[in-house]
Amino acid sequence: MKRVIIILASLLPVTFVATAAQLNVLLIMVDDLGYADLSCYGSTDMRTPHLDKLMSEGMRFNQFYANSCVCSPTRAALLSGCYPERVGIPGVVRLHDDDSWGCLTPDSIMLPQLFQKAGYRTSLIGKWHLGVQKDNRPNRRGFDEFHGFLLGMMDDYWEHTRQGFEQMRKNEATIYPTGHATDLITQWSIARMKQDVEDDVPFFQYLAYNAPHFPVQPPEEWLAKVKAREEGITEVRAKMVAFVEHLDDSIGKVLKAVDDLGLRDNTIVFFTSDNGGLVRVGSNNGSLRAGKTHVYDGGIKVPACFRWPGHIKAGQQTEFRALTMDVIPTLAELCGIPVNHRIDGCSIASLLKTGKQAPFDRPEYFMWMQQKDKKTRQDTTKEALLYLDWKLVQNDWIRLKDRARAKYELYNIKDDPCEQNDMAAKMPEKTHKMLTRLEAHIAEMRRIPWKRTAGK
Repeated sequence: MKRVIIILASLLPVTFVATAAQLNVLLIMVDDLGYADLSCYGSTDMRTPHLDKLMSEGMRFNQFYANSCVCSPTRAALLSGCYPERVGIPGVVRLHDDDSWGCLTPDSIMLPQLFQKAGYRTSLIGKWHLGVQKDNRPNRRGFDEFHGFLLGMMDDYWEHTRQGFEQMRKNEATIYPTGHATDLITQWSIARMKQDVEDDVPFFQYLAYNAPHFPVQPPEEWLAKVKAREEGITEVRAKMVAFVEHLDDSIGKVLKAVDDLGLRDNTIVFFTSDNGGLVRVGSNNGSLRAGKTHVYDGGIKVPACFRWPGHIKAGQQTEFRALTMDVIPTLAELCGIPVNHRIDGCSIASLLKTGKQAPFDRPEYFMWMQQKDKKTRQDTTKEALLYLDWKLVQNDWIRLKDRARAKYELYNIKDDPCEQNDMAAKMPEKTHKMLTRLEAHIAEMRRIPWKRTAGK
């Protein structure tokens, strides 16, 4: 049976025909995964058979960048297809306004809304981290169902609490489930897919695990298994290895459910992390410099892959550089859903289908706003600019009003992927040219409000 659905493209109605064979989308984002914390990306003490298999069944990216080195901005970029600061999320969104650096702009369009209008049932299973006020909760921003938690982390994976309060929700209702959060999110993901199949509706599921974000709390049996296997491993590293292996097992269960439900061939699966791994809690970013909270590549370069059997050739690896904000524009094109408003992301559908696509000739900006000094209450930033093979970095906290005194580093990431050879002093013209681009972007973004209006 065919269903005719009217969606809005600009101001004119467009007829979109959805059939029972319509594509599904499973969008998996994990939290703080180190670039080298999968076996297939070089880990020697980690066993991740399910994610390794997923990577081998589609196109794996070796040069994929998160839009930020911290959680909220990357998630805003994923769902909007824009630079996060363009939609009001220059930093981490938190519960209290005086400790929060972001509020989704009222006019920002979350791309899941387009899938809703095209007849998809949209769901967010897991972490939101883009606002707690009603207008900025998932059900108001493109998701028919929300089963997870609003804030950026939980203090305990079994209690699911943050500062003593239960975090888990089903849409607007607080719920009190029992079990490890990773296991619960997996169960909810599978249950949602089963219901969508039963109801004969195509689905767009955003599956956002909290693991392996600290506190690093793997189930005891997983930790014991790692300690028995990896002789001489430190306690900190053993916990992280067990945490990721438990996560891999959960994702394996979700992917098995896709197969068992007969959805494999008409479901596009995408996997990535929101930023690099946090080194002090045992993450491994390989040879990349630094990790989460830094705009060196260890903080923003992440594992990623697309799988669509029969359409994306299995076993491919690509050096094509793409960003988180490119994901949903790509999915929209593959699913035949038009995007008729301004976004910064670009589709890589041609790359996925043919293995070929010209690199994007675009500057790529990374910015994180925070208050480093709580006494002065001055907003500070870290930022970077990637353009072709060159990367400009400002990784020290600098107050916005003191930007003229900031120290910038310049790296050729093709020749120097570990960012060890600062070329800024040797190439002042190149540095100045890139800085001019960066400053123009920051000036444009600073005109966009990101603080919550009282009462909203």
